[in-house]
Amino acid sequence: MTPGELFRKWNRSVRKECKYAFAAAVVIALLIHMPVMLSDIPNHDGLDSIYFDQNMITSGRWFLMIACGLSSFYSLPWVIGLIGILFLGIAAALLTEILQVRHAWAAVLVGGLLVSFPALASTFAYVFTLDGYMLGLLLAVTAVFLTGKYRKGFLAGAVCLAFSMGTYQAYLPFAMILSVFAIWMLLAREGSNTDKFRHTLRYLYMGAGGVALYYLLLRILLAIQGKQLASYQGINGMTSGAASGGLLTTVLTMYRDFFAFTLKGKVLYNNKLSALAFVLLFAAALVVFEGMVFRRKWWKNPRFLFIIVLSLAGLPLATNVILFISPSVTYHLLMRYQWVLYLIGAVAFVSNREEEHKGAVAGQWLVLIAAVVLIFAYGVTDNIGYSNLNKRYEKTYAYCVRLLDRIEQTEGYYPGIPVAMIGVVGDEQYPLTDVTQDVTSNLIGLGGDMLLYTGRNYEKFIRNYLGATLNILPAEAMAEMYYDERYVEMQSFPGEDSIRIIDGIMYIKTENVNR
Repeated sequence: MTPGELFRKWNRSVRKECKYAFAAAVVIALLIHMPVMLSDIPNHDGLDSIYFDQNMITSGRWFLMIACGLSSFYSLPWVIGLIGILFLGIAAALLTEILQVRHAWAAVLVGGLLVSFPALASTFAYVFTLDGYMLGLLLAVTAVFLTGKYRKGFLAGAVCLAFSMGTYQAYLPFAMILSVFAIWMLLAREGSNTDKFRHTLRYLYMGAGGVALYYLLLRILLAIQGKQLASYQGINGMTSGAASGGLLTTVLTMYRDFFAFTLKGKVLYNNKLSALAFVLLFAAALVVFEGMVFRRKWWKNPRFLFIIVLSLAGLPLATNVILFISPSVTYHLLMRYQWVLYLIGAVAFVSNREEEHKGAVAGQWLVLIAAVVLIFAYGVTDNIGYSNLNKRYEKTYAYCVRLLDRIEQTEGYYPGIPVAMIGVVGDEQYPLTDVTQDVTSNLIGLGGDMLLYTGRNYEKFIRNYLGATLNILPAEAMAEMYYDERYVEMQSFPGEDSIRIIDGIMYIKTENVNR
């Protein structure tokens, strides 16, 4: 078979909705995220990752090095962004298959929602790892697709899930929610209850097998490299789960977090227009579902209703399963990409129901308008974050130029002198100029005024962007001096007495005067 024949065969075998979803995801992603892809603006973590081999096995991410290796280990926003967007395009196409989207307009919305959701913008703030993370998300979607598509697809699905978790564990809930949606669709179809039960078990096999394989490979690779899990984000306690905090307490925390983020997180909606679109989207899905219940007389089937109610009650737990695995985790937006599935699921559900309920046509129009509004609103939110990230870089650059000049003009300075500093930038001597806080408060990596939080941040920024080298000591060097009267009396930069050389060490005070 020639390449041309192979392409034509592939083209005929792929549904047009998959093609629409892929194309929409790629085009809309480029329109929204190109500003940050054409820039080279680090956030605080990016300062340490201009070149990073991504060996994060101590954080449980044993596949991340390979996943990010395709784009090299350099921070190349355009290359990494393109690869990540291609992965998302394929994921969008698979989502239309899993959710049986059979309308081109709905497929476009699936792709648009997936790539506009602000969790992706936060991931772009950590662009040095974006392509690996998007491969991890694609593997999670592929795991569900293979499980539903083939009788023994759960075996390959388990492998995909294991490698997805080996890239970033936060995409486990993505696979879990998608599996619940697939099971709902299975239950809604005509057929034998026995066959439906057996099909449902495949998703359980895939999930259990994937988690087990992930953990087995993690232990093997840790032993080979002679390393242990780090305490970062509570990853070293993930096997104990909720035992330390109590099962009931953990479950209640998972529910509280789910509703707090959904209703007050300023991500799913952050203004009146997007809030209205959010409400209309789910109102349309609810009306269509109600019509299906009465049309198909599901209300006469207590077993079916019990399954639906039970799965609805379990969705917040599946969404926040990370809090069960690691209750002490700092749960930021990069870990919350799975919320977009609720929006995508509503679009898919309503778009496929026009033949079953008279109000479904009106519902489709509502869903179309609401989803377009949300995609636009998310695109605006993403770019507000990117604009602030650029301003953070510019302010940090100007600040470090002034600071470096003062350091080099200080009497007694010489290249290589040990430097001790806390690292934070005081907010008493500088006005807060970030006007995006209402929008970016939960967009990790994109909010705030400066890129500097530690002495190491200064060291990396000054070396890589100003071309100078400072011998900044570890934070422990400040442990005793921090409460010394000589340091306490120092002014904060740019105060005249903000830099002192004491016992051969240059101390720089950048924090607030009153601490």
